[in-house]
Amino acid sequence: MEQMSKTETIALREKYIGQSCQLFFRKDPIKIVRARGQYMYDEKGDAYLDCINNVCHVGHCHPDVVKAACDQISTLNTNNRFLHDEIVLCAERILSTMPDELSVCYFVNSGSEANDLAIRLAQIHTGNKDVIALEHLIT
Repeated sequence: MEQMSKTETIALREKYIGQSCQLFFRKDPIKIVRARGQYMYDEKGDAYLDCINNVCHVGHCHPDVVKAACDQISTLNTNNRFLHDEIVLCAERILSTMPDELSVCYFVNSGSEANDLAIRLAQIHTGNKDVIALEHLIT
């Protein structure tokens, strides 16, 4: 994979990526080029402990996760609105580890989808439509 200089990457990001998709450490962003386990590495090879991304439970590039993803993608790569076996088998396996009160799964693609789902479920449960949102911006 081609690796551009940090300056080139910043210039292309400013050109092609919307400004609302803000970088961490905007004054001097860290350019991450690879990751393994709990660490991400910049273009100089410096390691950073990853406490931000959603990989804390198994780490980046975990061989079992990579294999499972490759196996699934080589068979079927679609959303959960089509009927297929894997999603119900996955839900069954997850729910077998949960208390009986937790009896259904909701599969989402991102933290944003999870937040949206949580708001909709709360609105259905309470009958209220009002939401209070707080913003915390990392600069």
